[in-house]
Amino acid sequence: MVVASNSLGLFGLETFVVRVEADVAVTFPSFDIVGLPDASVKESRDRVRSAIINCGFEYPSGKITVNLAPAHIRKEGPLYDLPILIALLLGSGQLNADVGDSAFIGELSLGGAVRGVNGVLPMTIKAKEAGFKRLFIPASNGKEASVVEGIDVYAVKSLNQLFNHLNGKAPMTPVAPFTDFTAPAQNMPDFSQVRGQAEAKRAIEIAAAGFHNILLVGSPGSGKSMLAKRVPSILPDMTFEEAIETTKIHSIAGALHDDLPLITQRPFRSPHHTVSAAGLSGGGAVPKPGEISLAHNGVLFLDELPEFSRNTMEVLRQPIEDGTVTISRVSGTLTYPCDVMLIAAMNPCPCGYFGHPTRRCICGEKAVARYLSRVSGPLLDRLDLHVEVPPVEFEQLSSSADEEASKIIKERVNKARRLQLERYRDMGFTCNSRISSAMLRKVCPLDDRAKGILQTAFDKMGLSARAYDKVLKVSRTIADLDNSQVIKANHIAEAVQYRTLDRKYWHNS
Repeated sequence: MVVASNSLGLFGLETFVVRVEADVAVTFPSFDIVGLPDASVKESRDRVRSAIINCGFEYPSGKITVNLAPAHIRKEGPLYDLPILIALLLGSGQLNADVGDSAFIGELSLGGAVRGVNGVLPMTIKAKEAGFKRLFIPASNGKEASVVEGIDVYAVKSLNQLFNHLNGKAPMTPVAPFTDFTAPAQNMPDFSQVRGQAEAKRAIEIAAAGFHNILLVGSPGSGKSMLAKRVPSILPDMTFEEAIETTKIHSIAGALHDDLPLITQRPFRSPHHTVSAAGLSGGGAVPKPGEISLAHNGVLFLDELPEFSRNTMEVLRQPIEDGTVTISRVSGTLTYPCDVMLIAAMNPCPCGYFGHPTRRCICGEKAVARYLSRVSGPLLDRLDLHVEVPPVEFEQLSSSADEEASKIIKERVNKARRLQLERYRDMGFTCNSRISSAMLRKVCPLDDRAKGILQTAFDKMGLSARAYDKVLKVSRTIADLDNSQVIKANHIAEAVQYRTLDRKYWHNS
């Protein structure tokens, strides 16, 4: 007799319902799993066999065939242990329960304990959409699934606990829905700790308000990394939709903490310069999210940009432009979201002191040009703001005056972002950095003086079409911070100055 239980599967961010069919035939004993399983799924037979015996149940004798349908989609991971075991108990008559409206997810230990798995949040959302009334998951994933309303989620610790619940001997209580979506207070680095650097702070505020990419260039010790690490403290609060989307990615990657059911603080990812292209964009036989996707809706900080391999840097070009990264493998093509604010920091030369006001650069002209050329023109063109971070003077470091706190800067950033959310409410994006070329004229009206300044800058600086768009987008953000509907001359002038640094450093590289 063929019996079945229900489960779910993952392929990238895509989720699907899996029907776990089991048949026990009276013939020579064997255990086969079909339906395009990977190695970890095939290993389920050993875990399931041990769990059944060690929990006091009778292991079915005969030829066991388990089919994971649909058979054309590859199944991976140990999450099918629990539904396979439930199907075998149903088929052998040891369990008598109606599980047609239930789905099961979980890895089994040899002793019958239910262990946590990755990707529970997106699978819970899919289970609700598929019409399942009950979902049984590992206890360690209970908080993660509790953010989804409209489905009863049961956090299972052991096989015996689940068996007693299904037989009605000891009913379990569903996990309480998670309702506190406020971001937990965190002791994040604050801009009040940064002395001086008023111009760099202003540029970072503009970048945060419009979610623009920014390049910081300066000598060692000037505060580039210090500034970048404080950006999360001024970024706009996450919407619930952004929090769910970000949490799904971290859940799939196995980067979600058991006691953190929902990511409500914008991510800050800072991979080392030795990271591979696959580590940045995502990879594997069935590709997992890389650093750029784990930073989705947050910050990706690349310190010492020229030290990254050329291949790794070039991987960034399409994702930071489109907000998605597409990975093709034999198993299929996956697309992950990666709408990030890219912050890159670098020295102006190998020794770091090219252009320093007091220290002499020991690099030759060719060495400087060779170092700067590691950052390609197309990648540089995709960075909205280019900012020089000068060394901090003694008077600024020793000053007792209070610096502006992140809380105050964030209020201005939130105010500007609310204007953008209202402006782009029905347009499919939420911030100025994502304005399409077709929308620029409509949402970026300029007065006559602003048009004149922009035309002069375009002609004299030889701006590309992409740089022209970037200047307009940044000036739109500056106008929003100024609470101005029309982009004025001072807004354009400030935006243009953030495109001049490449003329200083890269003109001969």
